[in-house]
Amino acid sequence: MAQIAPSILAADFLHLEKDIQLVNRCGDIIHLDVMDGTFVPNISFGFSVIDQVARIATAPMDAHLMVVHPERWVEKIAKDGVKMCSFHWEAAGRNTSRLIERIHALGMQAGVAINPDVPVSRLYPYIGKADYFLVMSVFAGFGGQKFIYETLDRVAALRAEIERRGAKALIEIDGGVNLGNAQTIREGGVDLIVAGSAVFGAEDPAAAISALRGA
Repeated sequence: MAQIAPSILAADFLHLEKDIQLVNRCGDIIHLDVMDGTFVPNISFGFSVIDQVARIATAPMDAHLMVVHPERWVEKIAKDGVKMCSFHWEAAGRNTSRLIERIHALGMQAGVAINPDVPVSRLYPYIGKADYFLVMSVFAGFGGQKFIYETLDRVAALRAEIERRGAKALIEIDGGVNLGNAQTIREGGVDLIVAGSAVFGAEDPAAAISALRGA
């Protein structure tokens, strides 16, 4: 059964506490989409919001850094109690292994993310180093995009390589998830499913989380 990580990017920021408490009760992970307006053409939120979320979060927090310099963020992210921190290979490049080590040293699980136009094989050198891999199923930067079904082939290839090496790592998927495709995504071998509008845009968000999970 996949774990569901509701993305607060789609939450009601006028009543954010209510939505965080919903995830505490019904979700598995609080997903924080951090955008800097440079790596992606959008700005979401920064430390001022994360600080407040951390005050009431009981579910583990997962920060997805869509930023040019992820190394500048990780220490403060760790101080806020974030348990999982992913960054983009496109941003870190040759420093990816070093940043994974830094995240581990700060007591967090480390994840490496890629956009749909990056070959999934770019993740292979970090199998056995990263705790999880975030395979974007839309292009990072905006919510509400349509799910790219070819992502499931990329997930299958990554899963096969992880197993071939006898390693352990979770696979996370983010973008375009809804109740219509959640079963296909779960059957595709995804461990962590990020969902934004499918949860917070639902009439009954708690029921939506349960349906996405397949419970």
